[in-house]
Amino acid sequence: MILEFMRDDHRACDHLYTEAENALSANDIEKAKELFTLFYDATNHHFDMEERELFITFEKRTGMMGGPTQMMRYEHQQLRSLLESMKSALAESRDDDFFGIGESMMIMLQQHNMKEEQMLYPMIDRTLGDDGELMIQTLKDMTR
Repeated sequence: MILEFMRDDHRACDHLYTEAENALSANDIEKAKELFTLFYDATNHHFDMEERELFITFEKRTGMMGGPTQMMRYEHQQLRSLLESMKSALAESRDDDFFGIGESMMIMLQQHNMKEEQMLYPMIDRTLGDDGELMIQTLKDMTR
C-alpha cells in the first residue's frame, strides 16, 4: 500500500535528519554536512515522487485538482525554502541558525507528514486500488 511505502520513506528521512543533528551537536562538522546532504536529497526525492507521479495520478483518477494535493505542493514549497536556509546555515557554520530553522522545519514537516499519512495516502490507496503496487514500483524506479 502507498501509505506504508510513503510512511516508511518519511521515517527514513526523519532518521537522516536526526543523525545530521546529532553529528553537528557532537561537533563532527563533516559528518553533519554529509548526513544533512543525504537528508536534503532524500526529502526532495520524496517530494518529487509525490509531485511527479503520485499526486498527478490521484488527480487524474479523481478529477480533484485543487484539494489536498494542492495544499501539499504548497507546503512542499515552504519546506524546500527552509531546507535551502538550513543548507546555507550549515555551509556558513551558523549552527544556531541551522538548529533554529531545523526546529521550525521539523514541526512543519511532522504536521505535513501526519496530514499525508492520516488523510491523503489512504485516499490515494482507495483511489488506486489494485494499481497501488504498480505505483509503488514506479516510485521505486525514480532515480534520486
